[in-house]
Amino acid sequence: MTERSTNHAPSTSSSVTEAEAYDENEKHGMLSETEGGFVKLKSPDDLELGDGDDDDDERAEMLPAEHEKPAQSAPEASVRSSFIWMVVNTLATIGIVFTNKAIFSDPSLKLAQLTFASFHFFITWLTLFTLSRPRFAMFTPRRVAIKEIIPLAVAMSLNVILPNLSLAFSTVTFYQVARILLTPMVALMNYVLYKSTLPRNAIYALVPACIGVAMVSYYDSLPSADASVKTTSSLGVIFAFSGIFASSLYTVWISSYHKKLQMNSMQLLFNQAPLASFMLLYVIPFVDTFPVWTEVPINRWVMIMMSGMFACIINMSQFFIIAQTGPVSSTVVGHVKTCSIVALGWLTSGRAVGDKSVIGVFVAIGGIIL
Repeated sequence: MTERSTNHAPSTSSSVTEAEAYDENEKHGMLSETEGGFVKLKSPDDLELGDGDDDDDERAEMLPAEHEKPAQSAPEASVRSSFIWMVVNTLATIGIVFTNKAIFSDPSLKLAQLTFASFHFFITWLTLFTLSRPRFAMFTPRRVAIKEIIPLAVAMSLNVILPNLSLAFSTVTFYQVARILLTPMVALMNYVLYKSTLPRNAIYALVPACIGVAMVSYYDSLPSADASVKTTSSLGVIFAFSGIFASSLYTVWISSYHKKLQMNSMQLLFNQAPLASFMLLYVIPFVDTFPVWTEVPINRWVMIMMSGMFACIINMSQFFIIAQTGPVSSTVVGHVKTCSIVALGWLTSGRAVGDKSVIGVFVAIGGIIL
């Protein structure tokens, strides 16, 4: 929860950033159906019905025509199921961003980031543990030596904590637009670490995205005379760009660890999440500033539980999206989430339509879509 991305992972997340990371892998071709271990669900038309014996053929011909309808409607049911999961994933991602923003707006909870991340990692592990049970059997869990994934667990922690700090000290619009930089940063890291290059046209397409983010960063961080207009602090900008670096490194490493450990995304996250949650317990007493828990309002506790619920839904729906659809569908879902969060964030920011930062928003989003 903790990628995919989600245009931008996970999310995930909060677990939205974890999901975003897996979305990034899909969009950059870092996961394949064979390497990732996912298996496409087959419709009845894809299954063999027999060896072609005469008796079987005769029985098939004797069946009434209406018995063929379920086989014909199976692809439609699969498309409908995929669409529903995409809608659920989009709504859950939007929900977790705005719920976390509301939680972090409480000064007593804003500096308890590691505790919040550890809670989300535990929820992520619990969700995956449930999905791996024989009753559901959505994936087969595999164990790996702790020393093998410690670096990835550390990167996963930073991938969640730094973006959450950015969300706490910035507007939702800036937080989401800044995440667009994940794409060029991942491309740059792939080149530096693995000498992997992008086509020249793809590089040109990333330029307007970077320019748009720069414009939003400048105008959104300017002080406003109107107290009702929400702005981004300098800390929010610093945490945003630090989070982009951490999330990009995490995304690149996910691809590497998939091949190294021969695990799919769910198997890898199943090992990472509890380790990351446990490691944070050693740091929390020295870093977090705890509120007086008895004085935390009931509505804040409800929001924290809602955030955990959204994390469960994101992780579960992301599994179905990756398993049943391809990279193109995953990319479209990511664009829809980005545009929706930016639009809703703008509506709640109190800014006028003529504000100059809106130009940067359109330039950045246009860069990733086109």
